[in-house]
Amino acid sequence: MPEGDGSRTLSIREEPPPASVEAPAAPSSGSPSVRKAALIGLGALFCWLALYLNLGRIAHWLIYSLLRLPSGTHFSSAVEFLVFEVPKVLLLLTVVVFAVGIVRSYFTPERTRRILAGSRESVGIVLAALLGVVTPFCSCSAVPLFLGFVTAGVPLGVTFSFLISAPMVNEVALVLLFGLFGWKVALIYMTTGLLIAMASGWVIGRLGMEDQLEPWVRQVRSGESAEPDKVLRWSDRIRYGLDALRDIVGKVWLYVIAGIAVGAAIHGWVPTNFMASFMGKDVWWAVPVVVLIGIPMYSNAAGIIPVVQALLEKGAALGTVLAFMMSVISISTPEVIILRKVLRPRLIAVFVGVVTVGILLVGFLFNAIL
Repeated sequence: MPEGDGSRTLSIREEPPPASVEAPAAPSSGSPSVRKAALIGLGALFCWLALYLNLGRIAHWLIYSLLRLPSGTHFSSAVEFLVFEVPKVLLLLTVVVFAVGIVRSYFTPERTRRILAGSRESVGIVLAALLGVVTPFCSCSAVPLFLGFVTAGVPLGVTFSFLISAPMVNEVALVLLFGLFGWKVALIYMTTGLLIAMASGWVIGRLGMEDQLEPWVRQVRSGESAEPDKVLRWSDRIRYGLDALRDIVGKVWLYVIAGIAVGAAIHGWVPTNFMASFMGKDVWWAVPVVVLIGIPMYSNAAGIIPVVQALLEKGAALGTVLAFMMSVISISTPEVIILRKVLRPRLIAVFVGVVTVGILLVGFLFNAIL
């Protein structure tokens, strides 16, 4: 057939490959959104710092210039204490809880259980006690994670180290102590609390009381999580911090106000000589009495520390007050009732006894050396 005579050549063209759909890249450090977030954060930090540094002047102006309360009275002293301490404590809680929320985003419960279960007991006891510092649990809410550790095969001494340190030494307690008493008292409390948690965990671990777990607990075995740990961006971690802020401060602010109100009443009306005569350094029986009083009580750090501040201002000894605070927030009647579902009475008695002895030693020691 002649070329070009009504015939058409069939040309085959190669289609270009479809463009790959790429996930949107995370904003770089120089992007407008990141710069805007950084500017907002710096502005918020500046406002926080300016307000915190001027709280004393603001409280004094509100009480004596705006409300015109007479100075030198019990009532005006108590009101000034309340107006100054409430925003001070809440401001400290806000910045610290947000920062710790970001830190906690690196440690999921599953990852934490794997770390503790795979560690030697001595190392695990130290890690569990330190973990308690960044977990804002009261004595009751620490129990579910304690149960998760037990069923994951974490050694018993390690789990008790966490159970003791979580309510006793946490970021809420430390920030309140730092704001009210300074870094030295906060460091003393953190060190002694961690030592009690580690020593108690070690003693309980040496006793070999795994048979004192309830049978159903020993039969439960939690498997490894099938879901891999997610890789979080900074925006996710900031969201963790905001969620922690909303959750923790949203739960404890009423306790803060109630505790500071009680502290204000003590500050304004309780005579200094009376408190010194009952909780003073030279009253040898004060430490065991306040520990026995504190153990059945139930409170968290936000509620009890403002009361502690007022007691110290009225002449109570530091060791006695520390022992009282530790007994209130580390052991409670509701906690013991919940633990009974997991532990047999003998192990509960050992737990309460070991922690009580540690608290008594702290009280006597600090009354002797300070």
